[in-house]
Amino acid sequence: MTNKELCELAKISAQRSYSPYSTFRVGAALLCSDGSVYTGCNIENASFTPTVCAERVAFFKAISEGKKDFVSIAIVGGREEIGKNLCSPCGVCLQVMTEFCNPKTFKIILPSNDKTEEYLLCDLLPHSFSL
Repeated sequence: MTNKELCELAKISAQRSYSPYSTFRVGAALLCSDGSVYTGCNIENASFTPTVCAERVAFFKAISEGKKDFVSIAIVGGREEIGKNLCSPCGVCLQVMTEFCNPKTFKIILPSNDKTEEYLLCDLLPHSFSL
């Protein structure tokens, strides 16, 4: 699967977002080492604490299906136009990624209308929490 295809799946997933409070839709597409892809969208709640990000939805779906070997994730977001600007993962999502991915090899792909940036997990969370 190409990065472009992964980004397109993330955009499709963002359309399924339930975000009536922030109106900021986010979609993620997580590529597993066996080629399977798990998508997620952000899901908000009026009490905010139970709100969950698209990235974690994708990871939790994959993990609940027995997947634990991940290659990359594409993340897109936006209010009026999904993908207009880069949409970086939050700290909580980065920490979840660190739990299940090798920070030195796992790629985070952030597309926008103008460009696509790619980072290693260790670049975005250089001092992750670990036991």
